[in-house]
Amino acid sequence: MEQSRKKFIKELLIGATSVPILIEACKKDSVSDSSSSSSSGSSSTSSGSCTVTNSETDGPYPLYTSRGSALVRTDITESTQTGLPLSITLTILNTNNSCAALTGVVVDIWHCNKDGYYSGYANQSGYLGTKDYTGETWLRGRQTTDSNGQVKFTSIYPGWYTGRMTHIHVQIYSAANSSSEGSSNSILTTQIAFPDDITQAVYKTSLYSAHGENTITFSGDNVFSDGTTNEMATVTANSSTGGYDLTLSIYAAG
Repeated sequence: MEQSRKKFIKELLIGATSVPILIEACKKDSVSDSSSSSSSGSSSTSSGSCTVTNSETDGPYPLYTSRGSALVRTDITESTQTGLPLSITLTILNTNNSCAALTGVVVDIWHCNKDGYYSGYANQSGYLGTKDYTGETWLRGRQTTDSNGQVKFTSIYPGWYTGRMTHIHVQIYSAANSSSEGSSNSILTTQIAFPDDITQAVYKTSLYSAHGENTITFSGDNVFSDGTTNEMATVTANSSTGGYDLTLSIYAAG
């Protein structure tokens, strides 16, 4: 009986001394869980933050003098540019209004053809030699954002030229300022980056293979070397067109 009593007291003392330890452990778990939740929340907030998309150069081939009603169009191929079809959907969001859709602004886009040349310019050097495309406007277009802040274009997957990763130029203007020229008059001038694995797969296809694969990396690109976090498009295969769909949300201070 005495032995049972001693055993009971011993277990009671052990239990009592363990309580603070257990409580402290629970506190640590609670803090750890709270920190983890906070960290996760921060990460989520950061990835979905309402921050203006990176501003980039409009060069080297903007074409301000030829922009007008003729370039207000959805299909920018002019039926002259071959390549894998690319359906482009851009959503413009207003950082001055909690990233709500930015409606009624004009969005200009332009990019090179599958061989790495731009319309509207002479003396362009490339793998096909020096080309003169003065007076031409293919792969350039403009649209006004709808109630969802969206514009859509039909184009081709861009090619590449020396020193640059594959990209599309984008310039956004207010409706009142849409006839102005130059990046200094725009709400935002930026560029769209493409996932490199998809790009290299495209460049192996018969339409692009003559030019070969682009060997430059993002770290060596003079525009994207500082990062592409808010400029990287989502690009998915489109079985109906045999090409790709591109989507991207662009944040501008409207």
